[in-house]
Amino acid sequence: MILHTTVPQELIFPPDHKQFQNIQTIHWQGIPLIVEQQADQYRVVRVLSTNPADFLNEGIGPGQLISISS
Repeated sequence: MILHTTVPQELIFPPDHKQFQNIQTIHWQGIPLIVEQQADQYRVVRVLSTNPADFLNEGIGPGQLISISS
């Protein structure tokens, strides 16, 4: 089977389900993101937007923390 996707292989075929238990897709201010929940914040894993300007937003770059209440 061949998958043509931008989603990382680890999310499609996770080696350990517990490792990806906190990973989820959310829409933050209209921008789709893959995030990892950490206590009362999300850590951005990947930006899924098709708008190139969203990738220039330093506040939602991979590794950035965003508030759940946002």
